[in-house]
Amino acid sequence: MSTEGGTKAVVAALFANLGIAVTKFVAFLLTGSSSMLAESIHSVADSGNQGLLLFGGRQSKRRADAEHPFGYGRERYVYAFVVAVVLFFVGGIFALYEAWHKIGHPEPIDKWQWVPVAVLVAAIVMESLSFRTAIQETQKIKGDATWWQFIRRAKQPELPVILLEDLAALVGLVLALFGVGLTLITGDGIWDGIGTAAIGVLLIVVAAILAVEMKGLLVGEAATPEQIAQIKAAIVAGPEVESLIHMRTVHLGPDELLVAAKIAVRHDETASEVARGIDAAESRIRAAVPIARMIYLEPDIYQAGKPAKTDLPDTAEAH
Repeated sequence: MSTEGGTKAVVAALFANLGIAVTKFVAFLLTGSSSMLAESIHSVADSGNQGLLLFGGRQSKRRADAEHPFGYGRERYVYAFVVAVVLFFVGGIFALYEAWHKIGHPEPIDKWQWVPVAVLVAAIVMESLSFRTAIQETQKIKGDATWWQFIRRAKQPELPVILLEDLAALVGLVLALFGVGLTLITGDGIWDGIGTAAIGVLLIVVAAILAVEMKGLLVGEAATPEQIAQIKAAIVAGPEVESLIHMRTVHLGPDELLVAAKIAVRHDETASEVARGIDAAESRIRAAVPIARMIYLEPDIYQAGKPAKTDLPDTAEAH
């Protein structure tokens, strides 16, 4: 459900941004407004973002091979990181450059004055519809988490990226409307430059947030505390396992989890009994947490009264 919802939100944002980019660029050509040019580049960057997210999703579905035995699930993280680092920063830096030029040489909007206002209002409507789709798809999977907690903890990169992207787009449109509106009211083009600068700062801030979040996913994150508790309970639920000595989990992709654990078995069990016990424990893990697709259980001899030793925590703090 999360992957399908993410794809739906990405496609909705893609069509919205393509239409918005065209109308903004036409408005820039008619009026010469730097805010409209910055917003045009912003929408083009957003469209590129969605294209990269869709491409990354397709690449991640490739089957594992000898060179990549754990599959290509993290391709989705790679392209989401590219979205943050390249496209948002390119859009932000371009907007700041255009603002610097406009503030140094302000020009009033003296032709087609109604066009940028009409375009911005229409863009706000279209972007709001895209944002609503992203919110609806996110609400299906975020549970009781706050929006910020969802962005911080989500393993699926598409929805957090689209949420922040659409929010930045809406705020950017309001800033552009502010700059263009004051320029039309006062006749002073410096307000157009100020609005453009605010858009640039906004894009760079969003880029920084996304880069940090995607970097954490690329490095590798553990399962959620709830999933770890379910896996632990599943391992020791049967008579085959005396106790869990230690366990590690890591996401190979948004919907694929690797589980490695050392389990204690009785010293008098035969090799075939140990093997059957491991198979049973793996089945219980997959039933409890379906995304646990790769499971490696190492048996050890159970020693009564000896505490389990571990040199690492079972979970890692969220990035």
